[in-house]
Amino acid sequence: MHPLSEQEQVRHEAHAALVERGINPYPYTWNVTAHAADVLAGYDEEKHGVPGEDGKEVYRVSLAGRIMTKRVMGKAAFFDLHDSSGKLQVYARRDDLPDGFYNEVFKRLLDIGDIVGVEGFIFKTRMGEVTLHAERLELLSKALRPLPVVKEAEGKSYNEVTDKEFRYRQRYVDLTINPEVRHVFRQRAKMISTIRRFLDDHNILEVETPVLQPLYGGAAARPFITHHNALDMPLYLRIADELYLKRLIVGGFDGVYEISKDFRNEGLSRFHNPEFTMLEFYVAYKDYHWMMDFTEALIAKVATELHGTPEVQVGDYTISFASPWRRLPFFDAIAEKTGHQLLGKSREEIADVARKLHVHVDDTMGEGKLLDEIFGEFVEPHLIQPTFIIDYPVALSPLAKRHREVDGLVERFEVICNGKEVCNAFSELNDPLDQRGRFEAQVALAQAGDDEALNTIDEDYLRALEYGMPPTAGIGIGIDRLAMLMINQTSIRDVILFPLLRPEAPADETESEEKSSPEA
Repeated sequence: MHPLSEQEQVRHEAHAALVERGINPYPYTWNVTAHAADVLAGYDEEKHGVPGEDGKEVYRVSLAGRIMTKRVMGKAAFFDLHDSSGKLQVYARRDDLPDGFYNEVFKRLLDIGDIVGVEGFIFKTRMGEVTLHAERLELLSKALRPLPVVKEAEGKSYNEVTDKEFRYRQRYVDLTINPEVRHVFRQRAKMISTIRRFLDDHNILEVETPVLQPLYGGAAARPFITHHNALDMPLYLRIADELYLKRLIVGGFDGVYEISKDFRNEGLSRFHNPEFTMLEFYVAYKDYHWMMDFTEALIAKVATELHGTPEVQVGDYTISFASPWRRLPFFDAIAEKTGHQLLGKSREEIADVARKLHVHVDDTMGEGKLLDEIFGEFVEPHLIQPTFIIDYPVALSPLAKRHREVDGLVERFEVICNGKEVCNAFSELNDPLDQRGRFEAQVALAQAGDDEALNTIDEDYLRALEYGMPPTAGIGIGIDRLAMLMINQTSIRDVILFPLLRPEAPADETESEEKSSPEA
């Protein structure tokens, strides 16, 4: 157990005093009949009155929540009760509570942060504030640690916690003292439920595929590796769901989707967390043109559900998700920003241009990697409004179908918005012979030193394709990045409840991790 601070010692003593008085600091249940927001919305001053007031109804409720302020004035006190919906002022009077409870328990032994149940009637104070007059008050959970101090100034609340590292590490405290953070995650949940309804309404079936996979695939990324003891075999945490979902299209489903946790053994940044949420869905007999139209409709629906309009404020920009979005070919986008048209150029010609543009080049980088680096530096950061970047080079897209009109390209698009990729989609490659050749090219890159290239050919997936997969459109949408856009957050850690962090440094270290950059 950690050494107790002075404030914690006081709370432990209060806990002991409660037990000595026969009060359980952690009882089992409380009957909640309303929430703070319901009370504020439902109180009618013309209709509701105090007990004994002729002609008026007594509005009785039972609430539970945390004491977040406490103002004691002799024989009576006010405190703010915060629950999941908001806050409500409570009025507690000595003569309305059991003998000795007000002086000996409420005043001395209950603290800010304690969770209590309150039962009583609603009235409006002379200051015009809707308030719960407590007729019954019970402790439901004694807080042995003090919360960071919440202060009021000019009608606004703020707290002493400004260190984001503290907030991410102790998210339970962050959520307790910052209702706007709870709102972020309610919006995220609403976004996901909207996506589910949209896909369900289009008869796309939700499915589940393995998290532990004997071979990883479906993206270019380093995996997390584990070991199954009973089978004595290595396993990988999935980096994508793609190859399993397409097996289901082979099996006869016309449309499948999964909202899943994926894992990539990569660095941390404002846009990357090694554990993240991905939506992938695949629809038979469609291509990437259909998928562009469908994606526009889906994301516009999400924006409208969350904000009442397809226009969303993201930082300094107003981003419109209303159709149509710009559709810009990959090589044209590079030419537009660099002045170099690289379509049809050899690996060495592309490397020469990269050097002129001061892009890092080394011998492990193939044609696709070089193009990706140029695009990432000169194009992606400048695309603010949602844009379909279409028609990628084959070297960058081992799972996409070859372009029906232009040699060397595939039918693929990415949605870039606010300078970052949000979606990646293909007309899916369903030719097993072509797919084998692409896999073999990836293995060659891995053997040359590309640690994100696939290093093993998935023979079972190729076998599935040999049974025949219909023409199919597929997409992956990063739920976390989409949430950043839709809820106007600048870091992926602000839309993930428990982001991955370095191990917590001991409290007595001078250079504690809490003082380091939260984006390191």
